[in-house]
Amino acid sequence: MKALVIDSGIDALVVAHTLARAGHEVTVLGGKRESEALHPGWIPRHVISHLDLERHGLAVQWPDPWVCAPLPDGGRLALWRDVARSADEIGKSSARDAEQWPKFCERMHAIARVLEDLYSEAPPDPLTHTAGGLIELAKDALSLRKLGRQWMDDFLRLLPMSIADLLDAWFESDTLKAVLGAQGVMHLPLGPRSGGTAFNFLHHHVGSPAGVFRQPVSNVHQVLSGLSGIQRIEHEVARIDVRDGVRGVVLDNGEALDAPLIVSAADPRHTLLELCDPGCLDPELVRALRNIRSRGVAAQITLTLARDPGFTVLALGASLDRLERAYDDSKYGRLLGDPYVEARHEGETAGAHRVRVHMQYMPYALRDGTWDDARRDEVAKLAIAKIDRAAPGFAATVLTQSVLTPPDLEHRYGYAQGQPYHAQIALDQMLWMRPVPQLARYRTPIAGLYLCGPAMHPGIAGATGANAASVILGDLKNKKR
Repeated sequence: MKALVIDSGIDALVVAHTLARAGHEVTVLGGKRESEALHPGWIPRHVISHLDLERHGLAVQWPDPWVCAPLPDGGRLALWRDVARSADEIGKSSARDAEQWPKFCERMHAIARVLEDLYSEAPPDPLTHTAGGLIELAKDALSLRKLGRQWMDDFLRLLPMSIADLLDAWFESDTLKAVLGAQGVMHLPLGPRSGGTAFNFLHHHVGSPAGVFRQPVSNVHQVLSGLSGIQRIEHEVARIDVRDGVRGVVLDNGEALDAPLIVSAADPRHTLLELCDPGCLDPELVRALRNIRSRGVAAQITLTLARDPGFTVLALGASLDRLERAYDDSKYGRLLGDPYVEARHEGETAGAHRVRVHMQYMPYALRDGTWDDARRDEVAKLAIAKIDRAAPGFAATVLTQSVLTPPDLEHRYGYAQGQPYHAQIALDQMLWMRPVPQLARYRTPIAGLYLCGPAMHPGIAGATGANAASVILGDLKNKKR
C-alpha cells in the first residue's frame, strides 16, 4: 500500500520506517523539521531494536555531571549519575537533603517506570467494552499494583501536585529545589507552584537512570534520516484531499500525490483545520481542537565559543520563588530581567565550542512591541550575562549567537505558539485525553488519516511514532480480514 507521511521529525521517520519494513511504499513529505528546542530523550528499547538503530550508529550520551548550579555562598552544586556521589555533593550544603536524596531518587524512578509502561503502547480507553481493551486496562492496573500500596498511593497523590509542594516536602536547599523544579515547568506556561507540574517532572524523567533528571543527547534523528527504504520529497503539503476518506495530497508546488494512507506528524490543528477541509469534521471536534492549550514559553539560543566553557550543563535559577516570579512576568507579556537559563555544552566542531541555551520564561506575545532583531539581541545579551556571572569570562569567548523566540519556533518548525510538544504536557492533555479524547488513539474521523506528532500520546519523540505505527499496522491487518 502507498503511504504518505507528513513532516520529517523523529516520530514521522519512526512511522515511515516501520511501515516500510512491513512492506508498504512510503514517501516522507516536508523538509527537515526537527528542531533543537528539544532533546530527543528516552528512545524505547523496542524502537532501537526493531529499526536496528545501534548498528546504524545510534549514540546516546548522558552528561556527567548531568547538571551544575551555582551556590549562594560560592562554588557549585554538581549532580552526578552516581546517586551516592550526588548525595556527597548535596551534603556540603545540607546533611538532611543528602540523606533524603537516595530515597527521593528511588521513589521518583519507580513512579516514572509506571509511566514508561503506560507510554510504551497506545493509550488505554477507559470506556472500552472490547476484550482487547479490557485486557489493556487490566495490564495498566497491574503496573500500578506492582508499586505496592504505599507507592501506589504516592503515585496517585503526586500527579496533581505542584513541583514546589513535592520538593518542599523532601528538601530544604533552595538551589537543589530550583534545579529539580525547573524540570517540572520545562516548556510549560506555569510556575513551580502550579498544580500538575509534579507530573511534568515525572514525565521528563521517564527512561532516565535513577537520580538523573535531565535528558540525554542523541543522534537519533540523524540516524533515522540516513536509513534507506523510504522516499523523500522536501516540498511541504498544501492540502490533503479528503473526499470520502483520504485520496492523497497536493504539494506547495502544485504536484498531486495519490495514497489511501496518510500519517501526519504536524500539529493536529494544522492537519485537520488547515490542510483538510474542516467542514468534514464534527463541530464538537473542531471546537476541541481550537481549545488545545499549546502556548510556548521558551527561547532557544545557540552560541559558538572560542574555548571550552568549563561546564556540561549549567542551570541558573536560584530558587523556586524566583522561578515563580519569572513566570509571573511572562504571563503578562513582559520581557523579564531574571529568566531561568539552562546552558548545555554540546562539544567542539571545527575549533569552535557549541553551547545550547534554553531560556524560560519568554512570552509568545510581548506586552509592548513585537519580537524583532533588537529584542532577540536583548534576550541573547541577558542570557550571556547571566551565564557569565556563574562562569566568569564566558561572555568574552562568544563568537556567534542565534536566537529563536516562540514565534520563530512556530514559523520555522510549525510549533503552534512556539510549543515544541504541540499540546502542553498536562494531566488533562495526556493518556486517553491527548490531545483531545476523540483523537487519542492516533486515528482521525477521516478514514485513512492518522496523527503521530508530539501532540499525541505520550508526547515523547520515538515512543509516539512507534505507538502510532503499531495502531496503523493493526488497523490495516484487521481491514484485510
